[in-house]
Amino acid sequence: MGSTETTPAPRKGEGHDTDTTDAVPHSKDTQDLAGLEAGLDALDTVQTRRTPLRQTLVQKVLPPITAVVLVLVVWQVLVWAEVTDSYKLPAPDAVWQEVENAWRQGTLLEYIWTSVSRGMFGFLMALAIGTPLGLIVARVKFVRAAIGPILSGLQSLPSVAWVPPAVIWLGLNDKMMYAVILLGAVPSIANGLVAGVDQVPPLFLRAGRTLGATGLRGTWHIVMPAALPGYLAGLKQGWAFSWRSLMAAEIIAQSPDLGMGLGQLLEAGRTNSSMSQVFLAILLILIVGIAIDLIVFSPLERWVLRSRGLLVKS
Repeated sequence: MGSTETTPAPRKGEGHDTDTTDAVPHSKDTQDLAGLEAGLDALDTVQTRRTPLRQTLVQKVLPPITAVVLVLVVWQVLVWAEVTDSYKLPAPDAVWQEVENAWRQGTLLEYIWTSVSRGMFGFLMALAIGTPLGLIVARVKFVRAAIGPILSGLQSLPSVAWVPPAVIWLGLNDKMMYAVILLGAVPSIANGLVAGVDQVPPLFLRAGRTLGATGLRGTWHIVMPAALPGYLAGLKQGWAFSWRSLMAAEIIAQSPDLGMGLGQLLEAGRTNSSMSQVFLAILLILIVGIAIDLIVFSPLERWVLRSRGLLVKS
């Protein structure tokens, strides 16, 4: 009997080479897939290696120190060149003498603490008010249409404009200071959170609803974590508005009951025509602003970036 197998005979010149050529693409695809997986694993892996101390000093400490030294050198050169009268531009050593005098009298830390305590307490109140307000504006369309433009307008309004009505309404006391801080900081915090919520991908919200994260639970577990970068930017700007609002209030509102903050120190220097005291107040205001940013907001920004895998070195 004849054979019933239908396997075609190999063509002339092919033999069994067809099997090996068919296996090559499969092997190549496997290698490509393995390479792709290895690349994705490498991208997901966050480098936690600590930066050497020397590199940190060179990259982060040396540049600002160099900038400060350069400013002092230029300042001293301008004084030596007598570009203006000495009572208008005091020498750096004259300002340093003011620092020493305030330290010996025990008033230097008092100036700083009076303003910092007011600024931080006012900022915390603004945080407690601006956060729920921002969530409501971002999530409720009617509220957003009603007061969203008002918040944007208030954010662009100079903080110093609130000082006269606050003095008339509340008098020369700490309540007036806190009212000016709130009116300056709350719109920034609320608008920052609104911007962060607007940038949340709709897929996140749908996935959260699918998993049962609705209402307050969805806000806490889905919306707030996803909106954190924009919210943090709003907090940073809110602190800047708080600090500027406080300085404006302290400069304008003068009363023995208010104590002596950095704003009052600046105004006292102007009243006494003491430019060294004015420069001292300006430097202290600048130092406090930089310190708050380095101590509070910069670590928060690094934490947010690291939690999202955007900061590969700690």
